Parts: sequence; C-alpha cells; structure tokens
Amino acid sequence: MTTFDASPLAPSLLQAIQEMGYQKPTAIQTAAIHPILQGHDLIATAPTGTGKTAAFSLPLLHQLITDWQRPRELRTRALILSPTRELALQLHQTIEQLTAHIDLTPCLIHGGVPSAEQIRTLRPGTDLLIATPGRLIDLLHQKAIKLDETHHIVVDEADRMLDLGFAPDIRTLFEPLPTKRQALFFSATMPPEAQKLAQDILQKPITLQLETDDPFTTSIHHTLYYVEKNNKFALLEWVLNQHPQERTLIFCRTRRGADRLTDRMDRAGLSVAVLHGEKSQHLREERLEQFRNAEVPILISTDLAARGIHVDHISRVINFDLPSEAETFVHRIGRTARAGATGQAIHFCDPTEKKYLIDIEQSLSTELPISTEQPYHSEQIKHFKGSAQTGHRPDKKKSNTSKSTIPRWQLSSKQTQQLHAQKPKTAKRTNPKKK
Repeated sequence: MTTFDASPLAPSLLQAIQEMGYQKPTAIQTAAIHPILQGHDLIATAPTGTGKTAAFSLPLLHQLITDWQRPRELRTRALILSPTRELALQLHQTIEQLTAHIDLTPCLIHGGVPSAEQIRTLRPGTDLLIATPGRLIDLLHQKAIKLDETHHIVVDEADRMLDLGFAPDIRTLFEPLPTKRQALFFSATMPPEAQKLAQDILQKPITLQLETDDPFTTSIHHTLYYVEKNNKFALLEWVLNQHPQERTLIFCRTRRGADRLTDRMDRAGLSVAVLHGEKSQHLREERLEQFRNAEVPILISTDLAARGIHVDHISRVINFDLPSEAETFVHRIGRTARAGATGQAIHFCDPTEKKYLIDIEQSLSTELPISTEQPYHSEQIKHFKGSAQTGHRPDKKKSNTSKSTIPRWQLSSKQTQQLHAQKPKTAKRTNPKKK
C-alpha cells in the first residue's frame, strides 16, 4: 500500500486523511491496517513518531462505519485505553479530526475532573470511547457504563500501562467484554511483561514488530556536556541563548526539580511552562496547549511528557537531568525529529549521573559525542568512574528524626528510691446505697 487511496478505507476517512496532510502511509500503518480490517487480534510494536495512532484508528473507524448500528444505552461499540490523561486527550483530538465527515462522535473520559458530566454523556450510548483505566473502572463500579457489547478494544502504549501498574486493571476490563471481540495492543516497546499480558488476553494475535527507536539516527544531532551540578543552570542559560526562539522541551528527573528549575528560569526572565503529575488537569492541558501553539517556547517536564505526547516542530530536547534507564532516554529523545524532521538532543551529566550515562551508552551500544566547547566543561567528570547513587529518593522528604535525636525522659536514681519508698494510697470504699 503505497498511498492511502489504494487502501479499502471509506471515502469519508480518505477525505479526512487528505485534509490532515497525510501524504502516504507509514510502515506501521501499511503493516497493520489490513490485518485489523480482517478482524485479527494484533500485537504491534513500532518506534515513537511512526503513526501508530492512525494505524489502529483508521481501520477501527472503517469497521464502525461499515457495520454501523446504534449503540444501546450505557454501551460503547469500541474502546481505546490510554495510560494518561494527556495521551487520552491527544487521541481524542486526532480521532475528532478523522471523524470530521462521519456521523460518529468519540467520547472521552479520564480522571482529574468530576465524573457527573461524563456519566451523562455515556448514558445514551456511544460509538467509540477513549478512556483511562482508573476512571473507566470507577464508572463500571457505578454501573454508569457496560462493556458487554464492546466488540473492539485497543490498548495504546501498552508498556506504559504496565509501568504505571495498570496490568490488573486491564485484566479487569477485559472480563466483561464479549467472547467474540477484536483486541489490539500497540506500543513503542514490548517488554516480556507486556508480551505475556497480551498473550493471556488476546486470541491468536498477529505480531508486528518494526525496528525499535534509534536515538542516534542522523536526523537527531546529539551533544553531551559534562558539568558540575551547581553549574547546570548557568549552562542551561548559555545553551538557550544560542538559539532563543527554538521550541525546547527540558526534562527533569523529579517534580520538585522541575518546579525549582521553573522558578529559577522565571527569575531569570525566561518564558517557560512546567508540566508534571502534581499539577491540576486543567493546568496541565493549558500548559501543553500553550507549548503546542508556541505561546510559550520552553516546556519543563518530568517523564510525563516523554511518552506519546505529540507536539510538532520541537527543535531540541534537553536532558537537564539524565534518566536512570535507557528506555526512558529513548522515549525522551523521540519527542524531537518527528515525521521526517531533524532535531537536537542535548544531555547534561554531573558526577552523580555518570553511572546513568554509562548504563545508557552500554544499553544502546554507542557513545554520546562529548562537547568541550562550553564555558562550564568539567574534565574531571569525563574521567570519573564513581557511582550515581545520590542517596536521595525522588519527591520524598528526608525525615529529620532519628533514634539518637529523640529526647528521652528518665528518673534519677534518687527519684526512683523516693518513689518506691512511698506507700501506695488506698481509696476508701463507700456503699453506693448510702447517700
């Protein structure tokens, strides 16, 4: 399938695809559309930014169009599970564009907002529901929705689902589904745990595995800076001043670190937004939309934005804090150089992160190119072989109490002798009948 016109998709879908600017199907779209249209269960693994959303959305919508029937009250004909609210919102926006010329209205439910309006929306029934697992299970317990007539289910970002501990929830959500159904698992990576979950609940699935993410592709230019921890912010200012108008995504390891960095950048007069899990849902949506519309050129985030969040034209990704895992590193880098564009990835490494860097390079079988052409280069870190164990636990305050600092009250020996020498006083017994 070299063009979408050569596919058996409905004309209304092809019109929406053309309006969205899709030129030709990507590798995962070419490989996945036909098996899904034939009704097979599917396990699909493909790199970030390769069009996985359209790969399952297009054939799913085609099936809903060609086999249309009005959903019954409290039912949904198709379900897409998303691990986070941001991903669910992004999915909803994409599917709304794809259904611009179709009489199908996707419905979105997620946590972080009151459920009353969502319950009213679900009551008459819906063709396609996009949901986060936690809120969906909550509504199932309230009997606000039933899945006994849901014949299509998609688990998007399956590996992220497991990272967030949703494996039991996914199993729970598959129990009320009809025996005859189609289930699709899509993910950027498919670790053994996700593979086992898929094999347990899917029925004779077809497995598609495209090449995994290559963070060292020629479309991404990497730069590694060795810098002492107390010079990181000064180095960040220096980097940002090189090309101040470029859209930049900066990753921090913890929420507290992201907030601290945001405060420092605000004081320095830099326009930034911050995104992490402790922010309200409304604020998270607002900040992401500001970044997406280029109202704010810099977004500081934890790994909440490392998976699945699609923002066009991110010129550079900066690892202000290196991640501790190679997989997270890959997903962070995948936010730039999307859809054939080029991008820049800049990595800061202080002494506490050297072990993380070694592990990442060993896992990816390559070395990041080091640049000494910056004012805060530390040659000592380059040769440092120490441990990255910093002794801190992310987002947890240290307790100031210890056994040695807790004051203990104790009687002196003289006070003890006086206490035991005293005769115990006995209370007089009284007759309760006497007044």
